[in-house]
Amino acid sequence: MTAEANAPCEDLRDWIERSQEIGEILSISGADPHLEVGALDEYAFREFAGGPAILLDQLKGYNPAYRILLNQLTSVPRIALTLNFQDPGSKMDLVRLWRKRVQSVGLLPVERVNHGPVTENIQEGAEVDLLQFPAPLWHEEDGGRYLGTGSLTITRDPGSGWVNVGTYRAMVHDRNKLGLYISRIKHGRRHLEKFWARGEACPVVLSFGQDPLLFLASSMPLPADVNELEYAGGIRGKPVKVIQGELTGLPIPAAAEIVIEGEIYPNESLPEGPFGEWTGYYASATRDEPVVHVKRLMHRNQPIITGEPPLRPPNAHTFWRTFFKSALIWNDVEAAGIPDVRGVWLDEAGGANLLMVIAIKQRYPGHALQSAVVASQCGAGITLNRYVIVVDDDIDPTDRDQVLWAMATRSDPERSIQILRRCFSSALDPAISPEQPRLHSRAMIDACKPFERLQQFPPEITTNHAMFDQVKAKWGERLEAYRRSKNNRG
Repeated sequence: MTAEANAPCEDLRDWIERSQEIGEILSISGADPHLEVGALDEYAFREFAGGPAILLDQLKGYNPAYRILLNQLTSVPRIALTLNFQDPGSKMDLVRLWRKRVQSVGLLPVERVNHGPVTENIQEGAEVDLLQFPAPLWHEEDGGRYLGTGSLTITRDPGSGWVNVGTYRAMVHDRNKLGLYISRIKHGRRHLEKFWARGEACPVVLSFGQDPLLFLASSMPLPADVNELEYAGGIRGKPVKVIQGELTGLPIPAAAEIVIEGEIYPNESLPEGPFGEWTGYYASATRDEPVVHVKRLMHRNQPIITGEPPLRPPNAHTFWRTFFKSALIWNDVEAAGIPDVRGVWLDEAGGANLLMVIAIKQRYPGHALQSAVVASQCGAGITLNRYVIVVDDDIDPTDRDQVLWAMATRSDPERSIQILRRCFSSALDPAISPEQPRLHSRAMIDACKPFERLQQFPPEITTNHAMFDQVKAKWGERLEAYRRSKNNRG
């Protein structure tokens, strides 16, 4: 299998054009940003097994040329396009490709340019108007309209100059103010607090539409001191073009769709939220959070907002995350010396965190439990992991039915379930009270055939591939026609 594809995408519009060429984009006109866009986002993902990316225009109540892109990364072909891979076909093959690629990604410095498409329209000072953009009210209980969900937040360390790019939600307060939520453990928060400790405002850039590769890089758990724009350049093998912000001095992706430059002042906050989290729950009520004062606004003609709101898993947000975290965990487990790992999958129903499946070829007694414990405690898998299921190598970890079949038929609860207690959790854990310490237990489920009975375990009922191919050639079209007619009637 060849990993590399053609030339990398230049920007979001190039990505959309290429996605259209492979039948991965659906255009819809006339949706209402008040709840309807959010409902469409969820409906398309759930009813159509991930479904197409959806490009919305003529949004109700707004400039008809302004657009929103939904579900940008909810299919294997579109993720492969983003990473500049040939379409590998299966979920596990994509995990295999990425886990190999991630081991060799280097940093490629950005290319500084004097101008770019993002400077086609510029507003400064009193001209700034965030209300012109169709920021959706994604869910009924949300505390406001969120322009920033699939967005970038760019900050700099005031001492070292390290530039960080993260994805943090941004709520519209009014024409020139945004509410910005950054968790206490994020790198952007570290920069923010360093500026505040010096009694200074923190300069910030937010991008609300960009090449999906930049969004992926901003969401990856990279080490401190790594510039995600340089990491994205390393993935694509071509530097990211940036202009220098006139007010902040921060790098701005030159081909971004909508960008603001602003400042976050110390000792100032406004009520923000609530907003749904990746667990499928509201993790907090309305609370005071930092405020971005927007000083400069730039956008392309016919700008496109990239929307990535968390919904109840499985959802668009967890779909793409599971590939990258699965690959990282697989690498961590092998680095710890666990042999013959054949696949790792963070099930989307667990929000790409809570439910992990590992496939191994059993080599010795205790191999399954060892694999589970290491995976549950490794660097890439430690946060809010609740269940680890280990299966034999004849089971596809991405196939939930196969995994449940193995667990139901090969495990015995008394023998097969082990509990680890007082493991690291998260403030987003809905199963523990906010007053409790951030600790929870984890279940290791050995759903492999008992090692001592590997040779005597009952044989499976199977149909050989040749017979399947013969049946498909004879009657596959008739069965497919029946499925289509049934869907049409429904």
